[in-house]
Amino acid sequence: MDSQNTSFQAGQTKGQAQEKGSQMMDKASNAVHSVQDSCNQAGQQVKAQAQSAADAVKSTVGANK
Repeated sequence: MDSQNTSFQAGQTKGQAQEKGSQMMDKASNAVHSVQDSCNQAGQQVKAQAQSAADAVKSTVGANK
């Protein structure tokens, strides 16, 4: 009986460890997605600013006509 109890406890511990690992992987994945979103937003802002600067230069030199 003691052997069965030990095996049961070992199985419970293994299951808890697997769940904890899964939760940590989910958190890491969410963090990666958050960083990707931030980078994409920053890239879009830089692109918009560069386009505005290019349009201002074109306007100054008369290239928009």
